[in-house]
This record gives sequence, structure tokens and C-alpha cells, in this order.
Amino acid sequence: MQDTPDSSIPPLTVIAFDFGLRRIGAAVGQAVTASASPLGVAGNGEMGPDWDQIHRWIDEWRPDKLIVGLPLNADGSESTLVETVRAFAADLARFGLEIGLVDERYSSREAEEALKSARASGRRGKIDKKQIDAVAAVIIAERWLNENS
Repeated sequence: MQDTPDSSIPPLTVIAFDFGLRRIGAAVGQAVTASASPLGVAGNGEMGPDWDQIHRWIDEWRPDKLIVGLPLNADGSESTLVETVRAFAADLARFGLEIGLVDERYSSREAEEALKSARASGRRGKIDKKQIDAVAAVIIAERWLNENS
């Protein structure tokens, strides 16, 4: 018999962000499956985040919640980037959605390892930083979904 999704879990959709000073990785996730898929990256630089790209993702996926990875140090203390990430999360409030934060420790490292493994098995070609950022957002989304379902 084929597995069916747990009907007690509401059909919640989230978009998760892996904030970086140059790029912001994004992924969309579903609570029913507790899984996520990469959306891509939005630029970030002197002019700030590419809000147009972020808006397009939100319009397309109509998430119930936005999740932002919080960069903590290995010991759990806040990194120097936390204030900037919290400001980004506060700016996301412009979309009128609830914002969640989740510990993103090692998400970029996990993403890079997953992509390297896929490349070694022949399932993926060359790896670039944009792919790592998007897959890190997948990991952030899935962490939040697993912690909150």
C-alpha cells in the first residue's frame, strides 16, 4: 500500500531564505511532506536585496510563512551577521506574512556536501555558489518544517 500524507498536518507552505551579503538563497517547502525544493537566489548588495525577485516567489507560491536562517556560531552564540539577518527578516514583514527564524548552523556546508555527493554520483554537473545558497535554503526550510510539524 502506498504511503499517504498525514491528514492531521495542515497544508502549510513556507519560503525559506539563506541570507548572504551577496546572494539570498531561497527554497519552498510543504509541511505535509516536510520537504523543500530550491527556488534559486536573489541578489543582495549595495542597493539591498532584490525585492522584485522575492516578491515574484511570494506571488507564485503564496506561502503561509517566511523562514529566515539565523547565523549562529558553533557554540550557539550569535554571529556578527545576526543583526543584519534580523533586519532582513523585519523587512520581509512588508509582505504581511508571519516570519520565523531557524538556526542555520552548517546549512551551507551541508548543502555543499549534498551537491558534491550528487556530482560524484553523476546526478549533477558543476557546482556554483548560487546552487549552494539555494540548497542551504532547502536545509533551512526542512529544519523549520521538522521542528514545527
